[in-house]
Amino acid sequence: MTAEPKTRIAVVICSVGRPDILRELMPHLQRQSRAPDRLLLIGHQDSDIGFDPAPLFGPETRAETVLTRKGLCLQRNAGLDRINGDCDLVVFFDDDFVPAQDALEGIVAAFARWPEVNGMTGLVLADGILGPGLDDAQARALVAAYEATPRGTPQILRSGLQSLYGCNMAYRMAAIGPARFDETLPLYAWQEDSDFAARLPGGRIRTDAFAGVHRGTKSGRETAGRRLGYSQIANPWYLWRKGSMRGRFAARLALRNLLANHLKMARPEPWIDRRARAAGNWLALRDILRGRSHPGRILEL
Repeated sequence: MTAEPKTRIAVVICSVGRPDILRELMPHLQRQSRAPDRLLLIGHQDSDIGFDPAPLFGPETRAETVLTRKGLCLQRNAGLDRINGDCDLVVFFDDDFVPAQDALEGIVAAFARWPEVNGMTGLVLADGILGPGLDDAQARALVAAYEATPRGTPQILRSGLQSLYGCNMAYRMAAIGPARFDETLPLYAWQEDSDFAARLPGGRIRTDAFAGVHRGTKSGRETAGRRLGYSQIANPWYLWRKGSMRGRFAARLALRNLLANHLKMARPEPWIDRRARAAGNWLALRDILRGRSHPGRILEL
């Protein structure tokens, strides 16, 4: 009787200008109860990575660095091209996402458990993007507390999702096929995760089959507030016209950010330039009215 072939899983992590954050992530991947078959660290230049990941992992993991043009979509596509035909599953972790020890094991088991599901995002135990961010020690403590808590059978927490959370999203490679992230969305490519997920067939879920902490580290992130503010309006508009984002969702997304930037302008969070983001919002609205709005306009700001 022939044994079923092992399910192969790749971990793709894109990073620019944060080698210290990337290095802090490595122990969390080294301790995985199920080692990745492939690990790709994708940067724009050598200094983005700053170390060779290969010696950190055993022979069961092919760990490597890949350099490509700058931009999240470009980098993620370079990872997909590299593992195409070699792995069954791929998970995209942000460089500041700290997975629980059984995260990869849980992803593999979840795809086997739910054959109708082609994409999933896990349980985010804490999200530092909503505040000043979490350091590695804080993330470790949160993950340790989670691992010490008894858990039952993994569940689908929500099904029929239009998008998956880009900091921790996993897919079947067979469902991805030739599809790639939209390189029209430059740099940090705001909402690229929504667009990519919406274009793939099959079910998309949020599940507690795997979990982790999104540190939301502020260092190295896009600091040009006008650019992000522009993307907050222009990208939903572009994706709605493209057909990968529902009109109601796009409008709610844009309006929520427009209101937040203006209402919090008087007392902004120290880590957010609300005034600059609001200015970017209005630039995008002006371009929409003039018929010249485009995600790539941020490269001119």
